[in-house]
Amino acid sequence: MSKPILVIKFGSSSITHKNGEVNEQTLEKIAEQVSSLTKDYHIVLVSSGAVAAGKAFLSNYKGTLSERKAAAAIGNPILIAKYNQYFSKYGIAIAQSLCERHHFSNRESFLQLKETYTELWKSNVIPIANENDVVSNTELKFSDNDELATLIATGFGAEKLLISTSVGGLLDSNGEIIRHVPKIDASTLSVVSSDTSSTGLGGMISKLTFTRLAMRLGIKVVIFGLDNAGGIVDALHEKIGTVFEAGKASLTARQKWLAAGSLITGKVVLDKGAVKAITSRKSLLSVGITEILGDFMKGEVIELLDSTKTPFAIARARCSKAELEEAKGGVEVANADDIVLI
Repeated sequence: MSKPILVIKFGSSSITHKNGEVNEQTLEKIAEQVSSLTKDYHIVLVSSGAVAAGKAFLSNYKGTLSERKAAAAIGNPILIAKYNQYFSKYGIAIAQSLCERHHFSNRESFLQLKETYTELWKSNVIPIANENDVVSNTELKFSDNDELATLIATGFGAEKLLISTSVGGLLDSNGEIIRHVPKIDASTLSVVSSDTSSTGLGGMISKLTFTRLAMRLGIKVVIFGLDNAGGIVDALHEKIGTVFEAGKASLTARQKWLAAGSLITGKVVLDKGAVKAITSRKSLLSVGITEILGDFMKGEVIELLDSTKTPFAIARARCSKAELEEAKGGVEVANADDIVLI
């Protein structure tokens, strides 16, 4: 594409007040800053806040699944109208993109989504993505919009992923922002509070989980806050927040999609020899499988586990579970081109 892609995610606590009302001062700030970046970037905004914006209209709201769906149905048009109100001041149109998990797990659907976004960018229209909470099945839904933002960033090959949070970054044990994280490991996770906001589903653990995936797939991530005047622009230039360095990734676009977007339907446990072969970029043969967990069909995505049942790769299966169980001799279960280390 002619411009690099920038994905910016806003959580409910960043753009709504505690009572669920849209924080219009924040949206005005977002529109002003994002509009200044459109000349240099193709931008996708991932915005939570629909449920928060709609729940006040429901009697005795308690947060059940059906109530959340109803609140999202009310809040979505409210939220998108507010975004449109403030972006229109800068001559920028916005488009609503309500996404479901299968839009990413099915490659044809994903490519259609990518084509639609590309068409929008040609006319300087900014897509605003959110999960389609009104109809999403609980088993197939995104864990939260941190995941959705990561899937868009990795699948589209974004240059950077910016994630706005109310605390302004990853905090150390003294409550100070850690400015730079070269990799996410046990010591990184040990400083994290498990608290979530009163309006959102996610928390810092969620953000780090998907940040780690983005880093592994070659995308730099900045977790930042909107409190200062130039929050988004400053985060882009790494002046604020926590910067998570991108790892080296020599994956094709299809492999990145496979690693980030696919729904896992089954798992297989491998012996040490098979693990060594996979990490050496070899294909998976049935002789290296010690246990099959779950069910899967040919063409579906499976998770590869080592002998301790720790996942280390995913793969697109070349045979079904039934075919694998009936196979005699060494059958190729997944080709090396369809295996991605995670």
